[in-house]
Amino acid sequence: MSFDSYELELTRPVWLAALAVLPVLVYYFYRSLVDLPRRQMLVSLLVRGVVILLLVLALAGLNLLSPTEQLFVVFAVDESLSVDDDARAKADEFIAAATTDVDPATYAVLPFAAEPEEIKRQGSKVEGREQGNASQESDNNKGVGSDNSQPSALNSQLSQATNIQAALEIAAAGMPPHHVPRIILLSDGNETAGDALRTAMNAEIPVSTVPLPVRDDPEIQVSAVEVPTQVAQGEPFYVEVVINSNHDDEVLIEVFKGDHRVISELESITEGENRFRFRQQCEKPEEFSVRLERPRDESGSPRMDRFDDTLLDNNMASGLVYASGKPRVLLVDSTPDLARDLAWALEEQELLVDVRPPQGLPESLADLQNYELIMLSNVPATDLTSRQMELVRTYVSDLGGGFIMLGGDQSFGLGGYYKSVIEEVLPVRSDFEKEKEKPSLAMVIVIDRSGSMGGQKIELAKEAAKSAVELLGSRDQIGVLAFDDETYEISELRPVADSGLVKDRISTIQAGGGTNMSPSMEQAYDILSAANAKLKHCIILTDGISAPGDFQGIAQAMTGARITVTTVGVGQGCDQALLEEIARIGRGRYYFTDDPSSIPQIFAKETVTASKSAINEEPFLPQVIRSAPALAEIDFDTAPFLLGFVITRPKPTSEVILATESGEPLLSWWRYGLGMSVAWTSDGKSRWAAEWLSWPGFNKFWAQVVRHAMRKSEAKGFVVDVQREGTRASVRVDSIDPLGAFLNEADATLTVIDPRLKKSEMTLTQTAPGRYTGEFEVADPGAYQIDIAQTRGSDVNYRQSRGLVVGYPDELRLKPTNEKLLRSLADVSGGTYEIASDQVFELSEETASNAVPVWPYLLAAALVLFLADVALRRIDFSMILPQKRLKLPSGGAPGRV
Repeated sequence: MSFDSYELELTRPVWLAALAVLPVLVYYFYRSLVDLPRRQMLVSLLVRGVVILLLVLALAGLNLLSPTEQLFVVFAVDESLSVDDDARAKADEFIAAATTDVDPATYAVLPFAAEPEEIKRQGSKVEGREQGNASQESDNNKGVGSDNSQPSALNSQLSQATNIQAALEIAAAGMPPHHVPRIILLSDGNETAGDALRTAMNAEIPVSTVPLPVRDDPEIQVSAVEVPTQVAQGEPFYVEVVINSNHDDEVLIEVFKGDHRVISELESITEGENRFRFRQQCEKPEEFSVRLERPRDESGSPRMDRFDDTLLDNNMASGLVYASGKPRVLLVDSTPDLARDLAWALEEQELLVDVRPPQGLPESLADLQNYELIMLSNVPATDLTSRQMELVRTYVSDLGGGFIMLGGDQSFGLGGYYKSVIEEVLPVRSDFEKEKEKPSLAMVIVIDRSGSMGGQKIELAKEAAKSAVELLGSRDQIGVLAFDDETYEISELRPVADSGLVKDRISTIQAGGGTNMSPSMEQAYDILSAANAKLKHCIILTDGISAPGDFQGIAQAMTGARITVTTVGVGQGCDQALLEEIARIGRGRYYFTDDPSSIPQIFAKETVTASKSAINEEPFLPQVIRSAPALAEIDFDTAPFLLGFVITRPKPTSEVILATESGEPLLSWWRYGLGMSVAWTSDGKSRWAAEWLSWPGFNKFWAQVVRHAMRKSEAKGFVVDVQREGTRASVRVDSIDPLGAFLNEADATLTVIDPRLKKSEMTLTQTAPGRYTGEFEVADPGAYQIDIAQTRGSDVNYRQSRGLVVGYPDELRLKPTNEKLLRSLADVSGGTYEIASDQVFELSEETASNAVPVWPYLLAAALVLFLADVALRRIDFSMILPQKRLKLPSGGAPGRV
């Protein structure tokens, strides 16, 4: 190669600024008083300048760039589920053939699926990778086969997707410098995440591709469940099931509407796409699921000669149908039979009502989305799970659902809602100022602090005890004991006015030791027996089995001293029978929970119940505090007496519409997030509203309150379409105004709640007259709840809720090798499609620059010149050099030059 091919580069050019010292050298040269010949001083200045130049260039990282044709190849190998053993064997054979007699330091292997693995450099042996593949395939095949009793094939989360884009990015980033880069992609080309084509265009590295065959095991899958997005209530429609297979077979198709199987038919399928239609109808939003099963013989045994399938996870898919019509209300009551009067009143006003016990409150957003409003009537927080309460908050706040809580002896504070998720949603607080005429309470809390209570249990128990302190009145007294093998007085019985000190001492409780409960019960008995209070109560919390003791005798003694005892068992390890007997003898209540997070609600409920101060059961007439359109045409002058209510406090921004004669809130509401929350502190049944049940305004009152609070959905002139492709979902909204004109320049907002209850919001973009579009990520399987609101100015023009169910990963779908993508990747990057193994390391005209550091040579030269400069500064060379004599005219003295 000619010298013209060489170049110089500076890796740290900022150091060139140090050359500014050269003018300083010149300045001091002219100011120097050194008595040396001027020519020698000029040479010294020149040498010193060259030394500084050499040092600066060394610090600036001067490199000599020489051209090189040395290749470095990264083999990106697809190891996703769509690639089987045969394809992986082909990839291994290709790499082995391509790297024969090749320096191991010139190539690397990058396995990838949903994410790239670590690049294997410096002679990574294909044999080692084969062993890893065999192990991984063995793990994957634990769920592969035709026997439905086998585990799922989706044991490896990383194999459930193909992200070629990420593989190309890591391969490009892993290229060592000063080599000609080359990427060899071995894949079936069926990417399910990312955009490989765009990455290949921007990488500036040739990508050559080797097509791998797709899995050819016997496979049957449910490709899609096609249902209409929205229908009218009771309107017939078809559930269309799309089944793909790579062979002829026979399967049992089962269709479920919610949790109920509605279709079970034996069908023959052929190779390719098969479509089946089933007529259905629904009265509410429903999820229709389709599942494929093995046919059975007359005895009910599976027919092993049918349904030859490999991957089981792609045998099920779902679709959501929204039914428009009468609004639906879910009424949850601890005694559903007593809620029939209220349900009948709402149904008379053209509302559909489902009445359920607390256990029937849905534990999924998809089920809650079936209703426009949720009503909790006298349901304690201890009957609900943490997830149920969290779902209610999400339903109201993020999806615009309505919520009403009705009073009763197990509602609001009496139900243990203090500091709960539900209380956050409500427009009232469960704590209140205790009236002076209410009886005083002395309460002792006994907490198990044994080793088994460590971690979350003891922390929640401490928080629960602190909350109990906050719920007591100023004239009440509180004491706290803890026990393991021994009993510890955490806080003596003292007035609640010292609540700060009590809570500080509660915080010091630490878990450790055994379980001996009877001494702590005896000490609690002694403390309360000596207390001066009208009411005396003891709460005992434990999660284990205590050492023997006279528990029944102590409980009997407490009862004789008019002390009530409540017990709380946490987890299956506690002695439930003993705790229940202690509570029965002590005339208290027994609670059991498997969920430690419910401990604060149990303590809050028990504290308010024991204080006997949260209920007022004196008859009263409702007082109208603020007029509201929701109560139009209701004559409260004719309203009869209500016989009781739960005492609460209104929150600062809530609206109190009706109040009791003493001023406590009776009907109040506020907006919480996108939804409306209402508190009715009396009840809607025969205990406190017995006279209201026969009042002519009862039906209309409740219907108007419900319609005011429930989610508003307007479908006329508002069409929503939701589609999914890969890990992205698109939303398209077409809207017109009441006059039929396109609704333009409106604000369209999309709210998405994913299967993990994570909320995301985005603004839809107008792309055409009346059309608004947007996209969001749907990477996780499960149900996505969607709320779309369109506003112009301050008014909400339209609001609609939709859902999207993401089933098995696209990796499990039957697809041929995507040769089109593999060919395009090679074309746009300058690579070769279907490259041969002997072409991988062929040299091309492309070269790279090989950098040779020059700084060692610069430093050596600088050192030599530095020594020369020292000599020039210290030695007068004019005294050393030979001197030339000059002849003078006769009579003159000799001289020297």
